[in-house]
Amino acid sequence: MNVRSFPLCLAALALALPLSAQKPAYKAPRTPDGVPDLQGIWTNQTLTPLERPADLAGKEFFTPAEAEAYAKRLVELNNADRRDGPAAADVSRAYNDFWWDRGTKMAPTLRTSLVVEPKDGKVPALTPAAQKRQADRAAYRRLHPADGPEDRSLAERCLIWPTGGPPMMPSFYNNNYQIVQSPGYVAIWIEMIHDVRMIPTDNRAHLPKNVRLWMGDPVGHWEGDTLVVDSTNFTANNGFRGSGENLHLIEKFTRVSPTMVLYEYTMDDPETFVSPWTVQIPMTPTEGPLLEYACHEGNYAMEGILAGARKDDAAAKK
Repeated sequence: MNVRSFPLCLAALALALPLSAQKPAYKAPRTPDGVPDLQGIWTNQTLTPLERPADLAGKEFFTPAEAEAYAKRLVELNNADRRDGPAAADVSRAYNDFWWDRGTKMAPTLRTSLVVEPKDGKVPALTPAAQKRQADRAAYRRLHPADGPEDRSLAERCLIWPTGGPPMMPSFYNNNYQIVQSPGYVAIWIEMIHDVRMIPTDNRAHLPKNVRLWMGDPVGHWEGDTLVVDSTNFTANNGFRGSGENLHLIEKFTRVSPTMVLYEYTMDDPETFVSPWTVQIPMTPTEGPLLEYACHEGNYAMEGILAGARKDDAAAKK
């Protein structure tokens, strides 16, 4: 075994055990003000899917050999430099594989899905109200795809990336985060669209309900070695997996080894999901520095989309 991978293996073994069977084998280092030190540049890059695939139904964990084989298969399937299949498949691989950064391994916890609750590894079903909300939005977008830039997605407008956080989910590239701490605050710089989350750790009251923020209103506190972040006050326009403005998001950051921060979040949104659900994502060190994600620089997509829509409007009037 590679000596450098040993701490990861120990952490994976500990996380696979029930909490009652785990022993506090690792004590996180402290900052000068005495709280756990989460600082560094971390990545949540992983091939492990959010939900458990159908071919793994009923299987919560891989063996190490199974994880390696499954990752190898996914790397081959995801290879954008492949030129097999019909022309449409070739065109869909518009970016060379060089530009993608999905990773090459399953999560070191050996879980078959990032969803850990419910046990089936699936995101719970949407409520009837949430289904109607999504259907209404889809109907509006079909009728008004590009009346103005406001009709395009937040990511397309470079305002916020839906998986950048919160919650913080791996994407196809820019899966890196820099955590910086000072007395009373934790800052998380998100590489994708260069957002920065400023999290007070004094367990203060949330903002008034009429104040709504793209990334919610985070309030943090420490529970032992774990940073717990309670977020409310989301907007109605920035739902993750269809969540609404009354989402209550609980995130937990725990440094479980020198080379791993275990990130966990629970989505509690009774207006959207029939039950709460929890995701667990190991974050491991990566090289820096983080570079600015200049989303609009040289990006002519918005201009082209709106210009094309205006031509369609003119043609429809003839």
